[in-house]
Amino acid sequence: MSESTVSKKINKLPPEAKQQARDFVDFLYERYVKSETKESARESILESSFFGMWKDREDMKDSTAWVRKVRKSQWPNP
Repeated sequence: MSESTVSKKINKLPPEAKQQARDFVDFLYERYVKSETKESARESILESSFFGMWKDREDMKDSTAWVRKVRKSQWPNP
């Protein structure tokens, strides 16, 4: 079925059915098109110059210990 045929059929529907058709198309778009966009965005982040920018910092080798140390200095126990 061509796009023009689908469009003509949708235009003949009552307003409530037209809205349902729009909602379904939005659902399909979110599921198939946007998920591809998210994956490509994830790849571009990995290729970014910011990725791994702290890899050479000695104080960041153990990030959990670093966070504990910062928290301890900012929020000392009473």
